[in-house]
Amino acid sequence: MKSILKSALLIAASIFTVQSFALTTKDIVDIAAGSADHTTLVAAVKAADLVETLKSAGPFTVFAPTNDAFAKLPNGTVETLLLPENKSKLAVILTYHVVAGNLDAAAVLAAIKKGKGKVVLTTVNGAKLTASLVKGKVTLTDENGGKSTVTATDLKGTNGVIHVIDTVLLPK
Repeated sequence: MKSILKSALLIAASIFTVQSFALTTKDIVDIAAGSADHTTLVAAVKAADLVETLKSAGPFTVFAPTNDAFAKLPNGTVETLLLPENKSKLAVILTYHVVAGNLDAAAVLAAIKKGKGKVVLTTVNGAKLTASLVKGKVTLTDENGGKSTVTATDLKGTNGVIHVIDTVLLPK
C-alpha cells in the first residue's frame, strides 16, 4: 500500500512539475495571445508594432486591460487607434500599461505598504501610475485621475508578469 501511495505521489509530482514548466515557457505576449479576454489588447500590440519588444528579455510587468476594458472607451476609439496613422499614439497608450521589472502581486503590495498606502510606478513610456489599495483591491490611478482595478494577478511568463485590469489607463 505504501509503495502504491509513493508511486502515486511521485507521478503527481512529476505531472505538476511538467505543468509548471509548461506554464513558464510562454512569454507575456504568448500568455495574452492565449487569453480570450485579451484579443483587443493583442490586436493593439500588433498594430503598435510592440510584439517584438514585449517578447524581448524584459522583465516587464504588464497591466493588461481586458476586452471589456477597451469596450468602456468611447465608441470608435479602439478602431481609430488601430489605424496605421495612429500607431505612435497607440504605442504611447500601450506602453503606459508596462512597467520595467518583474513586480508580482506580493511586490506591488509590499511597495504600497512601504509607501504608506500608495506607490508611484514609472511606466516604460516615462509617465506615472499610482497603485493603492481600495477596499482590499489594488487600484491603479492614471495621470488623469482615471482608475482601474486589478482583477487577476501573477500570470507569470518567461519575461515578466501580467496583472489583468478592468479599465484602460490613459496618460496625459
